[in-house]
Amino acid sequence: MIQINLDEIQRDTSSFLKLIQEGNILVIVEGDRPIAEIKPIQSSTSSKQLRPFGLCAGEFVVPDDFNEPLPDEIIHQFETAGNCC
Repeated sequence: MIQINLDEIQRDTSSFLKLIQEGNILVIVEGDRPIAEIKPIQSSTSSKQLRPFGLCAGEFVVPDDFNEPLPDEIIHQFETAGNCC
């Protein structure tokens, strides 16, 4: 944890941002009293692991007619859905 005052952070903001990116926590003090804490955001993408292939195997089945055209009745419902109100 690094303590800094407002004058220091205003003079060299980019250096302090680099410290935060490196994982440091900054405590901004006024006099001897801490007034704020700045810390890096824990990114979920850095620790995100890929899901294994086939995780849901057997959970559901794609019907044989999946790629067949929709019935005219359903197409008509889609086309008129925005005209109801």
